[in-house]
Amino acid sequence: MKVRKAVIPAAGLGTRMLPATKTVPKEMLPMVDKPVIQYIIEEAVASGIEDILIVTNRAKSAMDDYFDYYPELETRLLQAGKERELVEVRRAADLANIFYVRQKETKGLGHAISRARRFVGDEPFAVLLGDDIMRAEKPVTLQLVEAAEKYGASAVGVQRVATQAISRYSSVKVAPLEDRIFSVSDMNEKPTPQQMFSNYAILGRYVLTPDIFDILENVKPGYGGEIQLTDGLRELCQRNRMVAVDFEGRRYDTGNLCGFLEATIDFALENKATASWLRGFLKEKAEQLK
Repeated sequence: MKVRKAVIPAAGLGTRMLPATKTVPKEMLPMVDKPVIQYIIEEAVASGIEDILIVTNRAKSAMDDYFDYYPELETRLLQAGKERELVEVRRAADLANIFYVRQKETKGLGHAISRARRFVGDEPFAVLLGDDIMRAEKPVTLQLVEAAEKYGASAVGVQRVATQAISRYSSVKVAPLEDRIFSVSDMNEKPTPQQMFSNYAILGRYVLTPDIFDILENVKPGYGGEIQLTDGLRELCQRNRMVAVDFEGRRYDTGNLCGFLEATIDFALENKATASWLRGFLKEKAEQLK
């Protein structure tokens, strides 16, 4: 089982980040010096992914433009001697083989994933949600790929969350297999504390077998009246083997304002161009607030 393909669902309306996302895709909001989605694609590439499908909608052509060549800009940068900027502009276009398909109606995450069927074919594939940026020594997607390949199974990325927060996620029913890896036998979408199976919540990363597509074709609308991926995964884990990986790393939900700002500050503190200035700025602000 070799995972070479990935799907990035990026067709959401970005309602948690309005009004900025009225005309700018949330995935294209700049986080320090790169758009959010570039960090996600870089994680996929670092995990051995070769081909990436981005599921978009009619308002998100900016992503297609960004991961393309821009000859006029590149010529101007070359003439101005801005070689570093030229390298970065070109690098974004050369990260991977990137393809696009539109989700013509907003029917939920499960429906968005179903749009990838022709792209995936009969291969296992990774799913990286377009809101979630992961910071880890070993890419989180790679952690899932290795577990999926070892067990010949689908894999979901999980971490423990507080009981009062579980209603924002999918809770999984697990049994231990080895350190940080569990077998999965059930799950539910956005449960109450009384309904949850465990405090382990699925957080934005998956490796799935193509069996999921037949299941999604027959899934009825669930939570919010949408085709929920969790409902399809629930049936998948009951038909075939699935593991949960308690991944090592930090997750940022950049689909909401606080998560976006938190990620921006943390990444800016690690960026050579901004780290020194930002530390001084934050210290100054902290002093003013005393």
